[in-house]
Amino acid sequence: MEDKPKNVEEYIAKWQDAVNLNPGCGHSRFNLAVGLIGQRRFDEAIEQLQEALECSPSLAEAYVQLGAIALQRGDLDGCLEYNRMGVKSKAGFAVGWGNIGFCLLQKGEAFEAEQALRKAISFNPNFVQAYTSLASAYFMQGLLDESIAACEKALTLEPGFAVAHANLALALLQKGDVARAAEHRDKARELGYEVPEGLSAEIDAKLKS
Repeated sequence: MEDKPKNVEEYIAKWQDAVNLNPGCGHSRFNLAVGLIGQRRFDEAIEQLQEALECSPSLAEAYVQLGAIALQRGDLDGCLEYNRMGVKSKAGFAVGWGNIGFCLLQKGEAFEAEQALRKAISFNPNFVQAYTSLASAYFMQGLLDESIAACEKALTLEPGFAVAHANLALALLQKGDVARAAEHRDKARELGYEVPEGLSAEIDAKLKS
């Protein structure tokens, strides 16, 4: 049985050897890039990812990693474009659609984000993060019942997902269900999520009134 790499340096060395032996293997280049990203060697990772896509044009995960590097560098539009390329390269690519939805949310394009996130969920009905982002897209459009339902679905799939508890607290507060909002605010905190001070203060004020 092959020994697993003990650290990122060994992981990189392993996949560099694989690339040297077979330069046309897109998956080896992708794995090498993942190790390089772990060391924040982004320029080298980009080079490997681009080469990986030359070798394997349908390797949609490479577009996701290029998008993640773009986002790390503050290039939201670049991240969005890479993920759009990803969903074009691979049919039914839920992660790409989820990332598109996330980027559109950051740009304030709630309806467009909703459409992308609904696609992500149609391809992967257990995509917890997509349900949570979808809840935000609904909330931004004033669709509180839909936002609550999306949060509750996320928590059915993963009860310990702190962001979903925080989003649910926000939507419940807007609906006037302060007691349940407080319950989910407290659960989010318990799970280590830093609940916005304004939301927490508003819940506490309404509990006292």
